[in-house]
Amino acid sequence: MTTERTLGLIKPDGLERGKQGQILDVILKKGFKIVAMKQLRLTKAQAEGFYAEHSARPFFASLCEYMTSGPIIALALEKENAIADWRTLMGATNPEKADPGTIRKEFAVDLEKNTVHGSDSSQSAHREVPYFFSALER
Repeated sequence: MTTERTLGLIKPDGLERGKQGQILDVILKKGFKIVAMKQLRLTKAQAEGFYAEHSARPFFASLCEYMTSGPIIALALEKENAIADWRTLMGATNPEKADPGTIRKEFAVDLEKNTVHGSDSSQSAHREVPYFFSALER
């Protein structure tokens, strides 16, 4: 296995409810290295750009509205098998279907307010990490 980098986001509901410290603790305990981290608030244009691949989907507008409703924390995470391991640690998109011990099962509110985001492939990670972090930051 090779070391990979992936993007993780702690979404507005996680920060609104003060869960970011607990989520970061889980990430570190699972062996991820946080290569870069920042808190920011997305503009509508930034959210639309980030989620552009979903622009034709019926949930696009509400997703962008939600992602601009408060601050987020963007993370560049690194470890062996980081992409798959982060997807596993996040759990199913719907927290009701997520496995016990996953971030979404433990912290998410519902399908939309599911607390975290992660790159779903190597191609996504290569696009998403630079969306939030310059080369000097990672």
